[in-house]
Amino acid sequence: QVQLVESGGGLVQPGGSLRRSCAASGFTFRSYDMSWYRQAPGKERELVAIITNTGGGTNYENSVKGRFTISRDNAKNTVYLQMNSLKPEGTAVYYCYASGLSSIQYWGQGTQVAVSS
Repeated sequence: QVQLVESGGGLVQPGGSLRRSCAASGFTFRSYDMSWYRQAPGKERELVAIITNTGGGTNYENSVKGRFTISRDNAKNTVYLQMNSLKPEGTAVYYCYASGLSSIQYWGQGTQVAVSS
């Protein structure tokens, strides 16, 4: 059974930091590119960051470049998103996403991140 179990969400003040984790099971994690998406109230879901299956390549949505870092540990089947200098517009439900060959894809359950004073 495929699972992407997310943790590390919550409430943080503007300028603060959070570290998201997504633990995968039920598929060959090291063969999948991993991403984080977010969906703010009333908006479309958007890609925040992506990391290749080996961890050798990353890319970020422009507004988070220099503040967010995606990483992965293939030995632990886990992908991370370190979020620094958080802004109120970063308030959203954040989702972990796995994409593999033949358009196979899996989504995490989503976890709320609220940035507010």
